[in-house]
Amino acid sequence: MVATAAHRIAMVAGETSGDLLAGLLLQGLRHQWPDLQAQGIGGPRMAEQGFEAWWPHHKLAVHGFSWELLMRYREIVGIRDQLAQRLLATEAEKPVLFVGVDAPDFNLQLEERLRQQGVRTAHFVCPSIWAWRPERVERIRRSADHVLCLFPFEPALLAQHGIAASYVGHPLAQVIPQQADQLAARQALGLPPEGRVLALLPGSRVSEVRHLAERFFRAASLVQKARPAIKIVVPVVPGLRSLVEQAAQNAGVQAHVHIVNGQSHQVLAACDVTLIASGTATLEAALYKKPMVIAYHMAWLSWQLMRRKRLQPWVGLPNILAERFVVPELLQDQASPEQLARAVLQWLECLQNPASAEVQDVQTTFAQLHQDLLRDTPALAGAAIAQLLEPERG
Repeated sequence: MVATAAHRIAMVAGETSGDLLAGLLLQGLRHQWPDLQAQGIGGPRMAEQGFEAWWPHHKLAVHGFSWELLMRYREIVGIRDQLAQRLLATEAEKPVLFVGVDAPDFNLQLEERLRQQGVRTAHFVCPSIWAWRPERVERIRRSADHVLCLFPFEPALLAQHGIAASYVGHPLAQVIPQQADQLAARQALGLPPEGRVLALLPGSRVSEVRHLAERFFRAASLVQKARPAIKIVVPVVPGLRSLVEQAAQNAGVQAHVHIVNGQSHQVLAACDVTLIASGTATLEAALYKKPMVIAYHMAWLSWQLMRRKRLQPWVGLPNILAERFVVPELLQDQASPEQLARAVLQWLECLQNPASAEVQDVQTTFAQLHQDLLRDTPALAGAAIAQLLEPERG
């Protein structure tokens, strides 16, 4: 069935997590409009819903502020300009709606430009104005007709600034079971049913892997010296496997780690503790109720710029949402292999006694977090978009 003009939309998702969110949104929209036509920038989850990607989502993935962003600035701005020109080329081809999924530095400017030309705009994932860069509020107000929020406190915060928003829950809370089957996950990964498993998740971007993978592997080597029986498993984005394997070789642990393509959820379900890069993956680990050590490292200039813009003492989503340090964070100079290994070993020691206060706190806090975020995200997001597209709201 050919889409009508009323059902032609454009979307941009900038990385793996955005692709997941956009895929779920498309699922909700297609339930209402089976003839929906969606085009723009996206990844495989969006493609499963019939999305036509003019550029792949990984083209927009950058890390930090300084040299990488400067080197890729012209390319990324060029993509944004080409996309805008294509979407606005003719009145007949102009989409009725544009949805920017996360990637605020790219999407908010594009949304503002399209909105000025009469395209309704929605932004999916409220930029973390409650954590850092509060100056983005004015940009959001100019850019988005509506914001779809992942966390329950965000709509009220945006309303204080005159920005319409809806809480749609976090789709990961729907995707991840409240009680994961650890034994089945280990079997699927070829891991033994007994014994401790450490998961290493050094990020899904090239620059994250370059900054974190080798120090994670060196930390894992120290953990293994203290606990020789431990199994170490690493899920990787297939395109980054060679970088991860090289980091493992540099750390001298390539023969002792199990590297798998994708399957990060299986890995988190299977593990006992994870050493993990700050980002969406930490929320995934929390929804699996796993003890974790959150780490991050970036170029010195990027770090200096970022820490000056922080509004809260936490950077990991589980800690931000709990408003306290449920799990440790080791950032920049603190993220040394020795300190990372020490923090992992402390968790392994706590796990010797499942009734320990630390383990119980993780289980209770993360179970409540799961309940708070569990909503029918595709249906709620689709309903919010449908309301935005009602003619009388134009």
